[in-house]
Amino acid sequence: MQVVVEPDVSGAGEQYPSDLTDEQWALVEPLLPAPRTGPKGGRREKHPRRRTVDAIMYVVRTGCAWRQLPHDFPPWQTVYWYFVRWHDEGTVTRLHDALRDQVRQGEGRNAEPTAGLIDSQSIRTADTVPADTRGFDAGKKVKGRKRFIVTDTLGLLLTVHVMAASIQDRDGARRSLLWTRLDHPTVLKVWADQGFAGRLVDWAANTLNRMVEIVRKEPGQRGFQVQPKRWAVERTFAWLTSHRRLARDYEHHPTHAETMIRWAMISVIVRRLTRGRPARRQGPRPLCRTTPQPEAAR
Repeated sequence: MQVVVEPDVSGAGEQYPSDLTDEQWALVEPLLPAPRTGPKGGRREKHPRRRTVDAIMYVVRTGCAWRQLPHDFPPWQTVYWYFVRWHDEGTVTRLHDALRDQVRQGEGRNAEPTAGLIDSQSIRTADTVPADTRGFDAGKKVKGRKRFIVTDTLGLLLTVHVMAASIQDRDGARRSLLWTRLDHPTVLKVWADQGFAGRLVDWAANTLNRMVEIVRKEPGQRGFQVQPKRWAVERTFAWLTSHRRLARDYEHHPTHAETMIRWAMISVIVRRLTRGRPARRQGPRPLCRTTPQPEAAR
């Protein structure tokens, strides 16, 4: 008799490093919309909500295509449907913002910051990305898209916008600063690098009544050197690109690329909130059955 181990596809499934622990899921679950439970609210959800979230985390962390999801997750069509639905309903933004506020309060700070950091990152795109949503960054010699992010001084995301890489920093930053002004009116000062110097500083002061301070390199600086204040936003980009789905932009819509970034930050935040706690993951072990070998193989 030969012992064959088969993965359990009944629900909880196999455990992956990207899966949420029990403590992390306890933080995320209450912030998701209530599942449909009755005939008037639509068909009841067939697959566990937790496995759907784990599947999205798997895509973000490993960079695999939706169609390449392992079979112990819900069908990829279902996972992608929830990804789009939660994006359209604003669920991901609300989930991320609520968890970010918990981190800030845990650090002894107010939920709403008073200062921020802004920076951009040019990233190459896949061939499937529409040509009208990408461009060429002549400064960094990158053909693709550009990510503009505004963070607090802890490096936690406040605003993100994805545009064509051909857009200049001074122009693309206006949208991010405007939405930071609307969503986080307590942010009165934003630090930026030399690429944002010039008319953007005057526009922010005159239009938004906000101060953009340029952090310049020391005279005679050669090579890399950590810059005061701005190091936190550079670290945020390092957090993001550690997720393979974000090492290159694969999303058809720029807004979906922004949602991918928020999912990556949710992964970072829940690990930070549960730091120091034992990692417990729920779910049965793989099923084990015995299969008789053919007569010739004995």
